[in-house]
Amino acid sequence: METTDTGAPINVTTEDWFELNRAGWDRRATAHFDSRFYDVPGFLGGASSLCEIELGELHPKAGDRLLHLQCHFGLDTLSWAREGLDCTGVDLSPVAIDLARKLSAQSGIPARFICANVLDYERDDAEPYDIVFTSYGAVCWLPDLARWASVISSSLASGGTFYMAEFHPAIDLVSGYGYFNRGLPDVEDEGSYTENGADARARLAVWVHPMADVCNALISAGIVVEQLNEFPFSPWNCFEGLVEREPGRYYLDHQGHDVPLVYSIRGRKQ
Repeated sequence: METTDTGAPINVTTEDWFELNRAGWDRRATAHFDSRFYDVPGFLGGASSLCEIELGELHPKAGDRLLHLQCHFGLDTLSWAREGLDCTGVDLSPVAIDLARKLSAQSGIPARFICANVLDYERDDAEPYDIVFTSYGAVCWLPDLARWASVISSSLASGGTFYMAEFHPAIDLVSGYGYFNRGLPDVEDEGSYTENGADARARLAVWVHPMADVCNALISAGIVVEQLNEFPFSPWNCFEGLVEREPGRYYLDHQGHDVPLVYSIRGRKQ
């Protein structure tokens, strides 16, 4: 098979990439649900999966309607619902959505879960959302940030909040990937970042997106960016070479300097 220098086969459509990733995330969802990394028993015992970054920057009110894009099997969605929010989660993987619904039933925490490609998502009720939320390893699976931002804008009420906490694209650079988007994805056979990740080995396609592309897509869709922050730590020990210098904060040293590992954006729909 003829491939590009990113490992991507030539003459493959965007729909083919999504099908490839759907199959990979079906496998990941099953492995992740059983992993110590995600700690489903801890969640069922009352723990939250939300991290200090989003908890410190997003302050929703009880009863707010929250849409969680790329929700995986719903831990964060249900953690927000446990805080009193009316939550809907959307994800590409039917296996993940089935597990999210199972987890909702097991925990007794109500939430709605929809299996859909987030780039094609259209809310099916008249009432828009107060908050659209996404986090940690989400945008790399999307080839088209303009469509993504359009979904965010069309889902939000006027004055509603968009919030994301995302891994910093500098990680791609120090890991040997490019920084700027080249259109075609990088395609690799890989396991997952959990301790049982070898069970989820699959061929996956990812796209790099510099922060400028993310911000400009949101701005073009009518989201006023009110806050942009960068953090020298990850709340997750999910990259090679991370060191936990403080509880729950994992750092990466590169040539004597801390690599920015997470950024966050908060915006408001005009």
